[in-house]
Amino acid sequence: MPPTLYLLALAVFAMGTSEFMLAGLVPDIAADLGVPTAATGLLTSLFAAAMVIGAPMMAVCARRFPVRASLTGFLVVFAVAHVAGAETTSFSVLLSTRVLAALANAGFLAVALRAAIASVATDRRGRAVATLLAGTTVAMVFGVPAGALLGTLLGWRATFWAVALLCAPALIGITTGIRSGPQPGPERVSLRTELAQLRAPALLLVMVLAAIVNGATFAAFTFLAPVVTDTAELDRWWITVALMLFGAGSFLGVRLAGLVSDDRPGTVICTAGPLMVLGWVLLGTWATHPWVLLVLMVSQGVLSFAVGTTLITRVLYAASGAPTMAGSYATAALNLGAVCGPVLAGLTLTGPADTLGPVWTAAALSAAGVLCALLTRNLVTGSSRGGSPTSR
Repeated sequence: MPPTLYLLALAVFAMGTSEFMLAGLVPDIAADLGVPTAATGLLTSLFAAAMVIGAPMMAVCARRFPVRASLTGFLVVFAVAHVAGAETTSFSVLLSTRVLAALANAGFLAVALRAAIASVATDRRGRAVATLLAGTTVAMVFGVPAGALLGTLLGWRATFWAVALLCAPALIGITTGIRSGPQPGPERVSLRTELAQLRAPALLLVMVLAAIVNGATFAAFTFLAPVVTDTAELDRWWITVALMLFGAGSFLGVRLAGLVSDDRPGTVICTAGPLMVLGWVLLGTWATHPWVLLVLMVSQGVLSFAVGTTLITRVLYAASGAPTMAGSYATAALNLGAVCGPVLAGLTLTGPADTLGPVWTAAALSAAGVLCALLTRNLVTGSSRGGSPTSR
């Protein structure tokens, strides 16, 4: 993989830490700002909603600027938003800073995905995406648990400051490691032609499936802290352990997808998909047993991100006719699930005893997504390596 991909992954690490860190901070933010726990989940949902809307919008704007300038600008805005969020005492202002940060994150990820797939051969897009998204999973292994630990020791505001500081080395790496000027890539295609790709049935299908599967992941992950402390009756320090285990599994899942999603996407969907559904059902049934909960954190991380990353790669293959917008389509699909998942999960939190509602929401969403993917397997995997039947 080109060194540029690892520089981009460093920035994705900082952004991934921000996007996922609220899973360990929800109770503290709710208590500090005087809002219900379910309402605090809107910090995740609105962040993702802004990314859904912002990904194509920011990608259109970024078409006019060199890649390095776009990435640098988005990263600076992202850092400033976190400084403002760390200083506010208003929940509405905090929501606003999350939306601003999400727009910057959306633009960055859309441009980064475009740069990633332009830097490798067309049959290695899955590996490029896996390398880039490794920044997200490393954030889940180290960044998010560290954020939860830092929040426990110094308060949730310290975690926001830490994310802002994480942007500094990423910014240095991008400005020094990515040359100025346009990114090498496919011959320029008109915006009208790229937007017309959204009418393709295969692209629409994989975007919806990616949204559903990632929605299941976010539904459970966003409200993981109450499951650990209330359902499993573990000390709050175990939230960090659970997050780290889920993150470690996610890293393995992304690496697995990187190895096989270019050549054998159907294998991932047909094997890891049903196992993922079973895992959420087991978690909903056995979460009162701490060791079962912790083991399932690893397995669900592997399975959810193996399937989710494979579907995101399918989006990029299906949108091959939109070289500057494909990354925004993938980003929008990923975060559409992150919008709907926590919202649906939050509706199940009707009382202190309903901590497992989000897990059952994840089970239902993943079952629907996997069933649809299995029924439409040929269409989902048909754009791999140009649609070669041997790649399914």
